[in-house]
Order: sequence, then C-alpha cells, then structure tokens
Amino acid sequence: MMVLKTAIQKPAIYNLRSAVVLACLLGFVGCKQETASTTPTPTVETDDQGHEHTDGEEGDDHTVAGHGHGAGPHDGTIADWGGGKYHVEFTVDHDKTQATVYVLGADEKTATPIDAETIDLAITDPQMSIMLEAAPQESDPPGKSSRFIGTHEKLGVVQEYAGTMTGVIDGTPYSGDFSEEAHGHE
Repeated sequence: MMVLKTAIQKPAIYNLRSAVVLACLLGFVGCKQETASTTPTPTVETDDQGHEHTDGEEGDDHTVAGHGHGAGPHDGTIADWGGGKYHVEFTVDHDKTQATVYVLGADEKTATPIDAETIDLAITDPQMSIMLEAAPQESDPPGKSSRFIGTHEKLGVVQEYAGTMTGVIDGTPYSGDFSEEAHGHE
C-alpha cells in the first residue's frame, strides 16, 4: 500500500508545481503587457532652429524625475523652479570662464525679472560653487533682473556641466537641478 500511496502523491505534487509556475508566468506576462499598453508615447517636434522638443500636454507635472526640457531661448539647459511656475536656463562661455543664468516664466521662453541680487550655482564636476550677480537685461524693470552672471576659472573646461541653481523669489526659496547634454563646443 505504501508504494501505491507514494506513486499517487508524486504526480499531484508535480501538477501543483507546474500549475504554480504557469500561473506566475501568465501573471507576469499579463502585468507587463498592461503596463506597456497604458504608457503614452511622447511626441517629438523640431523647432525652427533644429532643436528637438518633447511635446507635453498642458499641465504636465514638472516634478516627475526625468521630465525633459529642450534647449532654452539662449541655447542653454533648462531647470524647473517651483513645479513649472518658473524656469532657469544655464549657459556657459568657456572663453570668458563665465556662467549666465536666465530666469524664465512657465513657458520656458519669456524673461521673468525677479527681485533678487544673487542666484547660487553649484556644479558637481568639477566641483565648484559660484554666486551669480544680478545683471539686468535692457527690458528688466528697475530693481529686478532676469539675468545673473558669475565667473570661475573651472568654467574654462569644455565639458557638459551638471548641478543645481538656487534662488529666492518673494521670500520663497527655489532650487532646480540641470544637466547639459553632449553638443558641439566652439
């Protein structure tokens, strides 16, 4: 009797294992297909200067990691301040060892003068910290600036920079990370 009992249990155990493995595989494949089918595909457009921009819907959440910004109006790298309320554009002139940051509006294009004397710029590699001074543009009203400039000898290094831009607008601190992407240097 013992031989008969063992012979009956083995196929039942193997059938149970096979069923569990099959259920796991089907569940995994089913979840993966559902995720892939519900992810929207972004539209990429090219502007009149040949720069590609990811087209988003109005009200995009700018706090999502990896949210992409195209080239700014001064051909710089854009960072978000305040969930899309403001943007800041980082540019660098290697010959002058000078960084310029422009404060822009929600549209990432319009100069937005602020009541601030400085903006802090922290670069990760090579590590440096620069206090950028207000350098108002001609269109900025008295006492406000949409452009901030600072120099540092390490900015003479021709490379892609990454870091953080920090400032205060109407008593509210703002901070945004940026990372340049490879492009041709002059």
